[in-house]
Amino acid sequence: MTGVAVGRTERMRLVLTGGQDGDQEELDHLTLQLRERLLELDVDDVEPVRSGSVPDGAKPVDALTVGALAVTLAPLALRSVLDLVRAWIENRPVRTVSVTLGEDSLELEAASSADQQRIVDAFLAKHGPGAEPADGQGE
Repeated sequence: MTGVAVGRTERMRLVLTGGQDGDQEELDHLTLQLRERLLELDVDDVEPVRSGSVPDGAKPVDALTVGALAVTLAPLALRSVLDLVRAWIENRPVRTVSVTLGEDSLELEAASSADQQRIVDAFLAKHGPGAEPADGQGE
């Protein structure tokens, strides 16, 4: 294996944006569905994103950012995660899924498959296996 740091992991953030007629409860349910599907892949972890400290009197669950997940994965798993999200969004009442990795972001939506594939391929060219680490250690 040349050019790929063995054991290197990345942390990706996924944020779902619901449809115009959706509500927070539905978005929470969809986020949990996506989390379960992502855990079936070869990823290290998928966690709901916390919005920060819990205000006095609030339940710990209130600190969760509805519609947001943090995925810890090796660069080799990046394509499978993006392909899953792209396919998953097509039949769900989700307008977009924003993907952030390092300083780069991309938005996946239920657009034409060819357009989405070009966007994913460009993102993978920058962050996939063999790409330089985002922290500059590969230089």
